[in-house]
Amino acid sequence: MTRLNTNQWLALVLALLAAAYLAMAWQIPVFPLPRPVDSDLFPKVLGAALLLLSVFLFFEKPTPIAGADEIDQDATQGPLLLTPWARVVITALAIAAYALLLVPLGFVLASTLLCVGLTAYYGYQRHGVNLATSLGVVLVLYLTMTRVMDVYLPTGVLPF
Repeated sequence: MTRLNTNQWLALVLALLAAAYLAMAWQIPVFPLPRPVDSDLFPKVLGAALLLLSVFLFFEKPTPIAGADEIDQDATQGPLLLTPWARVVITALAIAAYALLLVPLGFVLASTLLCVGLTAYYGYQRHGVNLATSLGVVLVLYLTMTRVMDVYLPTGVLPF
């Protein structure tokens, strides 16, 4: 018997989580009125996608990463706000701020601010492209969710 690598162990854990998630998704009751998209569709699609991706991860051939055993001293010695742990903390704080500002600012504005802010923080320099892409993706998501799927998303300060 061969030994499992890290990706395969992670794939097994994700597959178990996906199977449990799918089992719970099948327990969601069907909405009594006919709708084009019912409340159980998105969780089922999400669980199936996670299960499929975990299968892909299990069979992915691992490649050695150059310098994987070495610690990058430049990353740990740089400015405090750009160290790896600071990035994790700042990202978590940005998501918490997003959750707090979602209702007052609205989905479109809060989501665009989160995308633009985090990509700029992580070093993307083309701010016009960043803004256009973030706003485009957020607007497509907003219009799909509100117009097609009849999901209420907070409008906030923008008159939608």
